Amino acid sequence: MTAIFIDGQAGTTGLRIREQLAAREDLILVEIPQESRKDPEARRRYLNEADVVILCLPDDAAREAVRLISSHHVRVLDASTAHRVADGWVYGLPELDAGQRARIRGAARVSNPGCYPTGFVLLVRPLVDAGLVPGNARLSCHAVSGYSGGGRRLIERYEARSAAHPQALWNVRPYGLDLGHKHRPEMAQYSGLDRAPVFSPMVGHFAQGMLTMLPLHTDTLGESANAETVHACLEARYRDEPCIEVHPLRDEEALDAGFLDPLCANGTNRIDLFVYGSDDQILLVARLDNLGKGASGAAVQNLNIMIDAEELCGLAL
Repeated sequence: MTAIFIDGQAGTTGLRIREQLAAREDLILVEIPQESRKDPEARRRYLNEADVVILCLPDDAAREAVRLISSHHVRVLDASTAHRVADGWVYGLPELDAGQRARIRGAARVSNPGCYPTGFVLLVRPLVDAGLVPGNARLSCHAVSGYSGGGRRLIERYEARSAAHPQALWNVRPYGLDLGHKHRPEMAQYSGLDRAPVFSPMVGHFAQGMLTMLPLHTDTLGESANAETVHACLEARYRDEPCIEVHPLRDEEALDAGFLDPLCANGTNRIDLFVYGSDDQILLVARLDNLGKGASGAAVQNLNIMIDAEELCGLAL
């Protein structure tokens, strides 16, 4: 039996991870009593007595939690942004390359990927590795996510708006207009690019679901790059990946009167990849549940790899 302590289990991601692990007979979920959650010594004890600690905390609190761990046997899976590009941490994206699962399995410290970077990296990395996208490419990425990606406070704001003004919901709203979104460093580091893309995220007035979109001009890519070769590259790379579905090239059946629904992967740990476009322009799209493969589902998948359990145990596809 593996003892798991979720530090921050009252948050959106922590609650979902706990729900996904609660019925597991191979795990013991260790919970700190409510009255002790703000007691530093009690928290230190729980952090050091678990086999695996899952951190579902703001960045600074996650760094503090790691500093409190003195036991060498404790392994850490951090769902925050704090350690995604930090030395000594393994990036928890099993599909990154052929050796990533082994790195996760042997790691003492694993950082769960961000929701936006999961789609971006899985679209771009195979193309960089194959020489279809140059490592020095200057890319732009546009994405829309459900409001649950912003955590409890944003959820409360959107739910209050829905209750008070059901006929006047907020439009899709861009944010991060200073172009300094905290996911950019991992988007560059793990995609194989030498700099981060221009990244413009948006929030839609729906609870969960996500589309990450990457437009490409073929004349800025490798000589053999076109929609067909890009699609073939993605299809070959992910053919044996159970959580990744590469849809047929220019998949019209996935569209509803020409529209691509961001909600169709909700409730799963699946990510759908699409290639659309023409001879001179390509549009790559990744669709995932921002709370599934983009957060709690990814954490459970990483945990399973870390403890050598069946990788998709407790996960839906």
